[in-house]
Amino acid sequence: MVQDEEKLAQQVARVALGQFRHVSKILAGVESADPATTHDHVADAIELLTVPDGEDPWHRDGWIFQTISWIAAHQQSHGAVTRPPHIIKAHKGFDGLQLQMTEDGKSVTAVIIFEDKATDNPRKTIREDVWPGITALESGKRVNQLTHDVSAALETQKYFDPDLDIDAAISNILWKNARRYRVSITVGETHNVEQARERLFKGFEDSAPGGVERRRAETIHLPNLRKWMQQFAIRVSFTTISKSMRRRRTTTKTLKQRARECALQKLY
Repeated sequence: MVQDEEKLAQQVARVALGQFRHVSKILAGVESADPATTHDHVADAIELLTVPDGEDPWHRDGWIFQTISWIAAHQQSHGAVTRPPHIIKAHKGFDGLQLQMTEDGKSVTAVIIFEDKATDNPRKTIREDVWPGITALESGKRVNQLTHDVSAALETQKYFDPDLDIDAAISNILWKNARRYRVSITVGETHNVEQARERLFKGFEDSAPGGVERRRAETIHLPNLRKWMQQFAIRVSFTTISKSMRRRRTTTKTLKQRARECALQKLY
């Protein structure tokens, strides 16, 4: 279960507002002034968190879960280079990407590919979607896309290390040995015990053979996934609205109520 939903909602709200750099600084323990938030930022964020009439919530929920996974990855791996989170629902690229670097920060030792799935059927999703995708990557497929994304992540890192030779770092990657996989998935009561979680990830070693460091499996227990996602999306939307109001010092009860009503009309 999520331990601090309010704190998490604030971080997801920042990402929805396009302010992922602010979240990165906070997670790194760096003090940072709140970035400017306009009404247009808020409108776009609420649209991102809204399920259009007549559509299923899969894409919205998937984006929220990918963002939560990105936040968790940042907290777990200090010193790694983590690609910025997606800001578009149903993005067709890798769910997430993280680079582990040598101590001097000049070479890539591991390319960690994220598989983030918000699903009501975790075992079926892993068996029919995640494992085939990893097997394809192990066979060398999508290496051009992987190279592109690694290059982009290193370009961002160059801001912190101007002497970083990106071309050399890319050339020195031993792609077959460097690939690692981080699978994060939602689970209900069925898989919320240790033995059930082990069965859930059965086949991981077959898809990504080698040392255990190549495979990381994580779950988040959400007994009622869609209901939780809907309520969390509303909380995140209220958070984006409050940030805009705080920036403009517009805090009257009437305006707050109007903003909340507009958010609810869009979200439901």
